[in-house]
Amino acid sequence: MKRTIVPFGPQHPVLPEPIHLDLVLEDEKVVEAIPSFGFIHRGMEDLASKRDFNDYLYVVERICGICSYMHGMSYCEGAERIFGVEIPDRAKYLRTIWCELSRLHSHLLWLGLLADAFGFEALFMQSWRIREKILDMVEDSTGGRLISSVNLIGGVARDMDREMLAGFVAQFDKMESELRSLTKVFLKDSTVRARLFEVGALTKTDAILYGAVGPMMRASGIELDTRKLGYAAYGDIDFDIITSSGCDSLARCEVRIGEIFQSFRIIRQAVDKIPDGEIYIPVKGNPKGEATVRVEQPRGEALYYMKANGTRNLERFRVRTPTFSNIYSLLKILPGAQFADVPLLILTIDPCISCTER
Repeated sequence: MKRTIVPFGPQHPVLPEPIHLDLVLEDEKVVEAIPSFGFIHRGMEDLASKRDFNDYLYVVERICGICSYMHGMSYCEGAERIFGVEIPDRAKYLRTIWCELSRLHSHLLWLGLLADAFGFEALFMQSWRIREKILDMVEDSTGGRLISSVNLIGGVARDMDREMLAGFVAQFDKMESELRSLTKVFLKDSTVRARLFEVGALTKTDAILYGAVGPMMRASGIELDTRKLGYAAYGDIDFDIITSSGCDSLARCEVRIGEIFQSFRIIRQAVDKIPDGEIYIPVKGNPKGEATVRVEQPRGEALYYMKANGTRNLERFRVRTPTFSNIYSLLKILPGAQFADVPLLILTIDPCISCTER
């Protein structure tokens, strides 16, 4: 059978990310996928040696737009460990609330892009309509819609009063009702299931072998969520780890939908339990030491390594982002797929090439 090599990307009408794959095809079937990266490499890790601790926070927030808040918080968590600082409890709860708002808008964005990938434009618009309400909350509480710059080494820069928090929670009931109707289409509609069910299977064994993280991993039946480590205020909050045994594209959709409703649950608990008090303590000096931080971003686990040598700049900064980890799983599920399913399968890992290449 004749083989054809088809270049896919870096620009593609279905994908918002500049990813390039050389797809080896037999007729319409993918037999191999060879990735190429580096189209938007920015050398952000090298900047750690040229910007002081506080300035570099604003660089880290631009590793990714969608996960900007999480990157900023992860960096601050690592810096605070090096400085030996325990931030105020109220700041921990505020970080947790913003983390879950970030997860909500990221998953809703993904649902919309998934609907757009298989041509369901009304479903795409409805997903993003609800996402706009979450972004309004982020803007009201931080001043920014995506890059908020609200984290500081030692706490957070802004507070949320009781009235604002109560107003957010009051909107959740209606949003959840709308989302249950909307997500029923993703999980039950026959045309949607035809594109997702038993497409791109990643077994539990392969998920472990290829180092999958986040919803990609949990959709293969692995119960692991780094929020259970208890960073920020997660140690005081009760929530479930959403998993699925489906191992396919539909299972990844199911897990992300489940996490949306868990995020509402987490925010409600954080609002009920948030203590009064300060939101920031000043941090000064040039520390020496190193720290490793694991944080559950919307796309999966991010790992931060930071090393300080007693100067005003970091000596070493390294971040492993979730898409970087999930690329290996993507290359596992593509062979055997139909060419028409390639954009969909790439989307099911929720790719962020900006994060991957930094």
